Amino acid sequence: MNTALISHPDTLLHIMDGSHPESPARISAIKNQIKAAGIERHFSHFEAPQASDAQLARVHDTAYIKEIRRLSPKAGLVRLDPDTAMGPMSLSAVLHASGANILATDLVISGKVRNAFCCVRPPGHHAHKNRAAGFCIFNHVAVGAAHALQQYKLERVAIIDFDVHHGDGTEDIFKDDPRVMLCSTFQHPFYPGTGADSRTERMINVPLAAGTDGKGFRQSVEKEFGPALERFKPQMIFISAGFDAHADDPLAQLGLLEEDYIWVTEYIMKIAARHAEARIVSSLEGGYHLPALGKSAVAHIKTLAGIQP
Repeated sequence: MNTALISHPDTLLHIMDGSHPESPARISAIKNQIKAAGIERHFSHFEAPQASDAQLARVHDTAYIKEIRRLSPKAGLVRLDPDTAMGPMSLSAVLHASGANILATDLVISGKVRNAFCCVRPPGHHAHKNRAAGFCIFNHVAVGAAHALQQYKLERVAIIDFDVHHGDGTEDIFKDDPRVMLCSTFQHPFYPGTGADSRTERMINVPLAAGTDGKGFRQSVEKEFGPALERFKPQMIFISAGFDAHADDPLAQLGLLEEDYIWVTEYIMKIAARHAEARIVSSLEGGYHLPALGKSAVAHIKTLAGIQP
């Protein structure tokens, strides 16, 4: 078994405006770095299907899904919030991004691949049950986790979110579901301004001060995530893989480097091996400095695939 790499051409066609940091170049940066590293042969490549409305409705209100379909423009842009807009191909992009997590879940649970990375955009972890936010329209990782719970009757699923922003949409969706644990590190105070005061036994929110480096990040993960995950014993792990906590990222002020993403990936893989039959689905969230994004994402993917430096 090897690692699945799942994407779709339409993820390149979601464009909010010419200067928006959440751009198609993010996907290109990762794929170009994969080619430059000469590691394409190590992966099973899949084209993502579209998620169905029924699959989306496991985590989003039906009325919201209908509203997104209604608002999808034939031309121009429709703004959903100050940071988030839809163009003519945005609906297809987000449906394929959620569908990538559905396919990844199927492939991993069936044993056809060891684990999976969804190279998709826009990100999803700020999307709530009934509203878009922070570049996000549908919550792709939540869609995948709900699929694992409903389709495969898993009893415990963990989502680990190391994006620089709090996964507030994911928390909104799963805060009352005892089957799901969310472990989220994030810069605070920072967008969206949540998480610092909403920690529970399953919502393991770990705010980090601006300037926190890789050492501080690693200590927080070991101290806060480790004991909670050992108690919870997840049967599958999903990763909201944001790379905007990198020291070079222009939208935040944390200090992670590629080796920190390798470390946290290995840490997650050890937990998955102990409790979850090594089952991991990772999906791209943030990351807006293109060289740092490409190198960090590929470091993460190579670690998932067991490719040695």
